[in-house]
Amino acid sequence: MMNRTLLLALTVVLGGCVNATVDEMTFNEPTAGVGDASVVILGRRHAADYDTEFDFIECVGDHIRRGDKTIRVVDELEFINSLYPWFEPRTAPMRTQDINRLTDIPPVAKRFDDLDLEYMIWVDGKTIETNSAGSMTCGVGPGGAGCFGFGTWGNASDYEATIWNFTDRAEVGRVAASTSGQSYMPAVIVPIPIIAPVQDTACESLGEQLLKYLSANH
Repeated sequence: MMNRTLLLALTVVLGGCVNATVDEMTFNEPTAGVGDASVVILGRRHAADYDTEFDFIECVGDHIRRGDKTIRVVDELEFINSLYPWFEPRTAPMRTQDINRLTDIPPVAKRFDDLDLEYMIWVDGKTIETNSAGSMTCGVGPGGAGCFGFGTWGNASDYEATIWNFTDRAEVGRVAASTSGQSYMPAVIVPIPIIAPVQDTACESLGEQLLKYLSANH
């Protein structure tokens, strides 16, 4: 099943315009929330040209925690460090079948048991600058310092979350969020940035879809 939602965040004070598209593909809708089990959200970092940002993963986790305080989201860095080196980029599982390989290692299996994992969510993607234009000059004169000019730049975020049911060793859903926006920097004496919250909007969009999937109140 795929649902597509097109969201438009209008320009507000000190904020640029952001367009967001969310795709949801759910294979196995849960009948209840996570309960006493836990969820870990991890960024994919095996690509040669980019890493999924740690702060983005933290943002998604915080969104889920705020939305449903009963969901226990394991901190990503804590999880990776406690299972070193099995979740480093070169050794992290790429398929659900790879979990069986890890549970054959006694210390790893014990750590999984201690965490009582129900879902492992992999997020793959990044935010990039797409364009820039304009110019600005600054200087110091008899009347003081100042800047004059106008600059603009675009950003785009593309992220996909793959949901693994850790107990069943199965992929049960995917959610993708794509956002883009234009930021501006007009300057007449003092530069005033008007920033489009592109990555924050992607975080909120992806986090909200995951929250709906995981929450007992969905």
